[in-house]
Amino acid sequence: MHCLQIAADIENPELKIDLNLQKISRPNGATISFEIDPFRKECLLNGLDDIGLTLEKSEMIGSYEKKRSSSLPWL
Repeated sequence: MHCLQIAADIENPELKIDLNLQKISRPNGATISFEIDPFRKECLLNGLDDIGLTLEKSEMIGSYEKKRSSSLPWL
C-alpha cells in the first residue's frame, strides 16, 4: 500500500512518521518501513540544511582562508 493511499483513509487520515525507526504508522497500528539516505536522515534529525552544514565547518573555512591569504595575497 502506498503512503498516498493510506493518507486518503477518510476515517483515520493521520500518519505518524518516526524518522529514527524509519517507520510510518497509522492509528490502527499498521506500519510501513521506508528507506532514507543516512546522511539526509542525520541532517533532518539535527535540523541541518546546506547553510547549517557549512556553518559547522566555519572554523576550518576561516583557517583555510587565513592560510590562503598569506600564501596568495594577490587573491
